[in-house]
Amino acid sequence: MKRYFLLGFAALVFSLNAQEEIPGPIISSQAAALLDVATGTLIFDKNGDQIIPPASLAKLMTIHIALKDVNAGKAVLDEVIDLPRQSWAVNQPPRSSLMYLAAGHIVTLRELLLGLAIPSGNDAAVAVGLRFAPSVDAFAERMNQEARQFGLTMTHFVEPSGVSEYNLTTAKEFARFCREYVNLHPEALQEYHSVREFAYPKPENLPYVYRSRPNTYIRHNNNTLLGVFPGVDGLKTGYIDESKYNIALTAERDQTRFVAVILGAERIRDRDDDGKKLLDWGFAHFKTLRPTPEPLPPLRIWKGKKDTVEIGTDEPMIFTIAADRGNRLRWQTENIADPLIAPLSAGSQIGELVLYDEAGELRRFPLCTAVEIEQGGFFKRFWDGIRLFFRSLKTKNK
Repeated sequence: MKRYFLLGFAALVFSLNAQEEIPGPIISSQAAALLDVATGTLIFDKNGDQIIPPASLAKLMTIHIALKDVNAGKAVLDEVIDLPRQSWAVNQPPRSSLMYLAAGHIVTLRELLLGLAIPSGNDAAVAVGLRFAPSVDAFAERMNQEARQFGLTMTHFVEPSGVSEYNLTTAKEFARFCREYVNLHPEALQEYHSVREFAYPKPENLPYVYRSRPNTYIRHNNNTLLGVFPGVDGLKTGYIDESKYNIALTAERDQTRFVAVILGAERIRDRDDDGKKLLDWGFAHFKTLRPTPEPLPPLRIWKGKKDTVEIGTDEPMIFTIAADRGNRLRWQTENIADPLIAPLSAGSQIGELVLYDEAGELRRFPLCTAVEIEQGGFFKRFWDGIRLFFRSLKTKNK
């Protein structure tokens, strides 16, 4: 795939499929990145490698680790979580966003994840961290191990809430992480990130003697684009003085899903405007294509135990293209090796499958053998050798 490069403040981005220049949106925030979730293709970045504290975007990694352990059977969403003194709201740093956890509360892991996703509770982050590690520092090391497994070399965490300016990431790396997050936990979009409000504590969260006067707080999701901008169903906002306003957005339209990360906006309005501009621009100019070619007929094999071999592609047939391409598709095989002579290992490339639309070639896929073909016995090789000899004579005489 061809890469995109940011040229100046207002990017000029080259189409994946044609060398026409597409003017990118003007982004006022310090850094931004936009990528296709299905393919991982980066289609826009501004200062994408600039290191900036993620603020509460770090809570997405905290949620990821919790859901990963739930999926592995190491935790249950409806289990009641112990709340150490360290996780109480009164013990969080000044100006913290809070779920309002307190001594004696009865709260499940599911509620804590909602408290992370919606009111962005720093207290909830500590409680979750201490459920999955013996200390906050040990949980931060788990966060860093996950970051390394995702190949995020410039992303680093020191605690699970994002309150520290020593948590670090870049727009491009965090967009890559968000892509992994959405692909690994697609259910989280509906169950947590697109939920509009969260009430806590409810009577059942309190000791029995306090349930008649729970003083429930109703908190609204800080992602103000939910229900406002078409297709947005996540992910997370964040703010600390050192990075200003951040947001990780994901939206889906017409089977194309993008992730946009905005870091370092001066105001909430700037953050949201940049997010809307970036997503609108992405959907206007790019889309995910998932072509489905007809099954290919098997090819003749000479001097093998079998006379034919099934062929196919060893690459996923999914890629990002310009929004005006990909209509009236047709396929063509090209550069097919002839003759195919055994032995052949599984996955041997024997040609190309080429995808075209009305404007020309879109993509080439290597064609490979689906299974191993062993060499035939002496008489099979001898007989096929004679047939190939006369076949070559016939070809020369044409």
